[in-house]
Amino acid sequence: MGKVFGYPEFDANGEKVLTTYDNDYKEMLMDIRVFRLKAGDVKTFCKEKEETAVLLLKGDVVFSFDETSREVTRKDVFTEGPWAVHICTGAKVTVEAKADSEILVQSTMNDQTFESKLYAPEDAPWGYSCVGKFGNVAKRRVNTIFDHDIAPYSNMVLGEVLNDRGNWSGYLPHRHPQPETYYFLFDHPEGFGASFVGDQVFKSTDGSFSAIPGGELHPQAVAPGYQMYTCWMIRHLEGNPWLQTDRNEDERYVWLHDAEF
Repeated sequence: MGKVFGYPEFDANGEKVLTTYDNDYKEMLMDIRVFRLKAGDVKTFCKEKEETAVLLLKGDVVFSFDETSREVTRKDVFTEGPWAVHICTGAKVTVEAKADSEILVQSTMNDQTFESKLYAPEDAPWGYSCVGKFGNVAKRRVNTIFDHDIAPYSNMVLGEVLNDRGNWSGYLPHRHPQPETYYFLFDHPEGFGASFVGDQVFKSTDGSFSAIPGGELHPQAVAPGYQMYTCWMIRHLEGNPWLQTDRNEDERYVWLHDAEF
């Protein structure tokens, strides 16, 4: 097993590298980077034999693709829903920052062609999970921007989670064969949580990430007083895509479903 957690920093060009096809986190089978854009900055993404999703984390940008342009804004990930562009191999998306902004760019190998898609907040509404269960301490908001049901032509899944303060997510402890990457943000820079990858535990901090190999349990928790955002990204395996119904909970903990608190 390679490394499973990282604390990357932005370089002088405003780029933060999480996973690549050949770095310490290559088991994720994805290239994931975060970019800080200053007002006026323009970045273009176009990759051969790769699909790419560009997610606005905060700011004001113009997405241009397929002769279409759309200005979109997001105050932050804690108060507003996602805007994301998803393009196929050889397609191009340009991001022009109208104000200081941050974007996350997720790519993976895929030579299929498909129509570019702009996902708006109404396409990925927040929904509460585990309300009233487990003493109500695993209640969190979840959205799915796209998965196998929404985009069966894709080799990726992209979604977001908002932990309530002091609460858990990814609970009950569960596993699946597909690799998954979590990117963490906190509503205060000193915020922190705990990220479990199998039997290892790491301090999740603002801008850190977890690279979860297939088959490992991966629950998360956030400290009281802080809200934690997680961008969750899964790579389908050939012939074995991740499905919403494939939540393989560890049998040691399933008794909690019927427990009273």
